[in-house]
Amino acid sequence: MRAKRSFLNLFTGIGSQIITISLGIFIPRLLLVNFGSEVNGLVVSISQIIVYFSLLEAGVGAASLQALYKPAADGDKNSINEILAATSSYYKKTGIFYFFAVILLSAIYPMVIHSNINKATVMLVILFTGLGGAFNYYFQGKYKILLMSEGKNYIITSISTIINILSNLAKIVLLLLGFNMIAVQASFFILTLVQILIFIMYINRNYNWINLSATPNFKAISHKNSALIHQISSLVFSNTDVLILTLFSNLRIVSVYVLYNMVFTMVETIASTVNGSITFLLGQSYQNNKSKFMRLFNTYEVYYMAFVFSLFTITYILILPFMKLYTSGIDDINYIDKWLPVLFISIKLLINARSACNNIINIAGHFKQTQIRSISETIINIVLSIVFVNLLGIYGVLLGTLVAVIYRTIDIIIYTNKYILGRNPWVTVRRWLTNVGCFIVLINISNGININPTSYKTFIIFAVILTVILLPIYFIFISIFERESFRYTKSFFYKRLIKNNVQSLKH
Repeated sequence: MRAKRSFLNLFTGIGSQIITISLGIFIPRLLLVNFGSEVNGLVVSISQIIVYFSLLEAGVGAASLQALYKPAADGDKNSINEILAATSSYYKKTGIFYFFAVILLSAIYPMVIHSNINKATVMLVILFTGLGGAFNYYFQGKYKILLMSEGKNYIITSISTIINILSNLAKIVLLLLGFNMIAVQASFFILTLVQILIFIMYINRNYNWINLSATPNFKAISHKNSALIHQISSLVFSNTDVLILTLFSNLRIVSVYVLYNMVFTMVETIASTVNGSITFLLGQSYQNNKSKFMRLFNTYEVYYMAFVFSLFTITYILILPFMKLYTSGIDDINYIDKWLPVLFISIKLLINARSACNNIINIAGHFKQTQIRSISETIINIVLSIVFVNLLGIYGVLLGTLVAVIYRTIDIIIYTNKYILGRNPWVTVRRWLTNVGCFIVLINISNGININPTSYKTFIIFAVILTVILLPIYFIFISIFERESFRYTKSFFYKRLIKNNVQSLKH
């Protein structure tokens, strides 16, 4: 059952991302064509600031998820209700602050930003962008955590995908018809409310045993403050670059950063979907069967890291051809820069390939033990980015981020292996070196190939060809060096797919 849920999470997640990317990629282009780089930079900077409001959820979400793994695995409804009651209490209190934070931002932001855009427009765009998140947080945050602990990410993904499709289609139609940004963001807000209603209906129908009036088990989520520090550090870290560029440069530079980051974030989201599809399985195995957990984790780390490297190898090869195609006809600022992909790929590879080890810190509940390390990464990022941005502009913020990521990645690898897994960090380092070596070879080979798509159709063909070639290369290459993980994977798929299918045919 748990393996089946992992596959459902994986396939629905990847399917969702393909659909969302296919639709969502048109919107920034339409914004640029219809309103220019300034409006595109404004919309993204607002979205980035509103992301900080999710700090109100930070800590309790991670702590609740970690606490729910065991009762979810055991089917202990009473314990689940007690943890959810404590979680719900926190969400209700902080949900009010979320709402007023959006109102306050809509009043202050138009007064401090340097822009030619009408202040009333900016205010309404903020309200429609932020209030949807506030209602989402208040009404369904706790239920999402429960579904994640049970490995039912595919339910969350399915509902979100339907709404994303409708939301993106509405935005595209409104932009093509010439409506302003207020109408575009209003459509997003309305569909967010629809999503909340669908989600609540699903919970009421399938989880009628949930009792939020149960005695709250606040002790179960007592790690929330330490987890909060991790979440604050993570969110500040993830959104520092856009905020610093907004303050120290201009919205056109923000737009350049955002377009590159958009592409890498889409790829990053696919990687995160694969990562999230198996996290609950690791969490439940860690609580109930440590030997099984170690075999599962080793295989997961080996092939997830190879998957991440293959995705970002493809992205690095195609990023500049895509940007030339995507920004053709837009001349208010130059979007083609050979150094930006180098900096972005370095940062994204480090962040995503370390996710396997980082997940174990969360699953084991080592929030307090590692909070200083997380804070240090954020401080390094902010300080160096502010120093470098005045010297090197957009390169400066990326360099500041890169230094911080290098420090934290090394730290995560050492801490997870030494203090949680009880093994030599060289096991993980060896896997990194294997993938990095493969990456360097493939990039050097690709430099001798002329990739210059003249349409989105030819671009997609190039992307498919590269995926079909590079993904197996990474998996075969890593399997040669990680034979034990390869044997475990072969055995796993044989038992779950081939053997079960043969038995079902006999019956």
